[in-house]
Amino acid sequence: MKKLIAIGEALIDFIPCESDKSIKDISAFSPHVGGAPANVCGAFSKLGGSSGLITQLGADPFGDKIVEELEGYNIDCSHILRTDKANTSLAFVALKNDGNREFSFYRNPGADMLLSPDDIREDWFGEGDMLHFCSVSLGDFPMKEAHRKAIALSLEKNMLVSFDPNLRFNLWNDRNALKKTVLEFMPMAHIVKISDEEIEFITGEKTPERARDILFRGNTEIVIYTKGAEGAELLRRKDFAAAPPVAVKAIDTTGAGDGFIGAFLYKAAEMGLTAQNVSYISIDVLKKALDFANRFCAVSVTKQGAIASYPNEVK
Repeated sequence: MKKLIAIGEALIDFIPCESDKSIKDISAFSPHVGGAPANVCGAFSKLGGSSGLITQLGADPFGDKIVEELEGYNIDCSHILRTDKANTSLAFVALKNDGNREFSFYRNPGADMLLSPDDIREDWFGEGDMLHFCSVSLGDFPMKEAHRKAIALSLEKNMLVSFDPNLRFNLWNDRNALKKTVLEFMPMAHIVKISDEEIEFITGEKTPERARDILFRGNTEIVIYTKGAEGAELLRRKDFAAAPPVAVKAIDTTGAGDGFIGAFLYKAAEMGLTAQNVSYISIDVLKKALDFANRFCAVSVTKQGAIASYPNEVK
């Protein structure tokens, strides 16, 4: 199977030791390794795939913790740089009883934000592999341009490119800038994952069917639309698949969407999905990958944390 490379933030999620309280009222937190791109690598590797993360961490104990844990999940950390110019990013999380979250980020700047295009090496990208990225690291700082270079190198090497906007509004001073950036980067990806909580902000429409003209631009051939407890849909330009809801008691949805796309990419790649056949590979193959990811995600939300909650197999 081809390797998955993700670029973006890796950080420490401080998960509350009590639920249904706002961050200001929580008395204790437990540190967990997170960050959406790292989580996607975690899902991919826990299922048996080969993955690697491109990011930058501070020369601090939290950076040490992230590298140690990611290596424990067999994630290639050779593309992770360290710096003493900023600390490793932190995120404090509050959980509601329904599993939804409130975030407070300590990242002004975080070490990941300072990764520059000059740090990106061509030999990190293998012919026909996969690249995944999100929007958290696409703000007005060096990491945005590092993404451009990574995406360009990936496309040159016929890699399948995946994008999950994974919107975090409190990291952007200007919501219009966030929307503009997401719309700029979406057409660079062959696969776009978007949630029911994001679609109207990004496209102005409430369903992916109505937003087709915005979603299917440039390289984009697959749109995955996740609906939380209501399951997921997959759209191509001329066909469609759906995964039904899986009834579970959600404890913590942290990293659930990341696990979903990581599991989808793993299963789809296992069944032969590539950048070359993304527009015409059998919809039955994509349906199987979608169902697999949906079941994977359902398992993950029954436990706390992100990567630690991901299963090693799905029945």
